Amino acid sequence: MFTLTKAKETISIFTGNKIITMNIVLIFIIALNLIVSFKGFGALAFFRKYEFHIGSIRAGEHYRMVSSAFLHGDIGHLFFNMFTLYMFAPVVISYMESDTFALIYVGSLIFGSLLTLLMHKDDYNYRAIGASGAVTGILYSAILLQPDMSLYLFFIPIPIPAYIFGIGYLLYSIYGMKAKNDNIGHTAHFGGAIGGFLITIIKAPYILTENTFMVVLLLIPIVILFGLAKAGKL
Repeated sequence: MFTLTKAKETISIFTGNKIITMNIVLIFIIALNLIVSFKGFGALAFFRKYEFHIGSIRAGEHYRMVSSAFLHGDIGHLFFNMFTLYMFAPVVISYMESDTFALIYVGSLIFGSLLTLLMHKDDYNYRAIGASGAVTGILYSAILLQPDMSLYLFFIPIPIPAYIFGIGYLLYSIYGMKAKNDNIGHTAHFGGAIGGFLITIIKAPYILTENTFMVVLLLIPIVILFGLAKAGKL
């Protein structure tokens, strides 16, 4: 679908023994998503038990706030999330080490679930699944750490700045939140972005001075979200 470039060099998770070793964490996360998702594809009772469901969470089943992030609606949904993670995770790992990468992933997942619970707390029938919140957190972290990244989309022969992809992804999420026509956790995208944004800056505060423009730019869709929420338009 697309390849990722860092400056003029292509990033590969197979470059050097250090990267391969650290990416054991990435492989584990992808494997866990695959195992849980495929189990959910073939067992509706399993899917319903572990999906994000406001009524069940408020009744005490808090584990759903984590388990739902490893379920996906279909192969396409799973592939897009895992491929995006596969492409951007090595950037975070190369700058922040694997333990911080894991912290950003899990932290973004939790931020995504908490924001979803906050914004839909009175909609007891609200359901959602997907790793998009955690993946968006990794995407935002990678862009903050390496703002000159570019993407080569298979249908566009010229490089696209990664920050445009990231911002566009969140703006699409606003549409998904308003349309409410699928079971994907669009609200979690924003929570994940906030988590990735905050944890990355806490771990690498130099970003605030060295990449100030990108910090401000990535805040724009987050500010739009909360503006729409405050105005009651979501």
